[in-house]
Amino acid sequence: MSGRRAGDRHVYEYAVLRVVPRIERGECVNAGVLVYCRPLGFVAARTHLDEARLLALDPDVDLAGVRAALRAVEQVCAGGDAAGQAARDDAGRRFRWLIAPRSTIVQPGPVHTGLTADPAAETERLLQVLVR
Repeated sequence: MSGRRAGDRHVYEYAVLRVVPRIERGECVNAGVLVYCRPLGFVAARTHLDEARLLALDPDVDLAGVRAALRAVEQVCAGGDAAGQAARDDAGRRFRWLIAPRSTIVQPGPVHTGLTADPAAETERLLQVLVR
């Protein structure tokens, strides 16, 4: 049987996006989640920046730059023209590129796994639990 039943659960991977305003201090603010579900070809990012918390860590942080970096992650996940060169990549390649370690102000955390029947709803749930 090739059809999927409603309620079927699929493995997904996720990572928290962290804003690290001063790398030497190691402090961070969770600002989003990346979710990838290979069986469904799903990849998405949802972000929420608590500017007051971030400014408490670094009053001189470039808020516009952080907002732009978070927006860029969402665009890469969404694909299309706004994703730039990544638009030609499949969902898995975009996710792997976004979770690669980097030393920029917006960094992915470790990758975790779970099971879900609805990766879009899971993305929203993770944003509420881990970021907001």
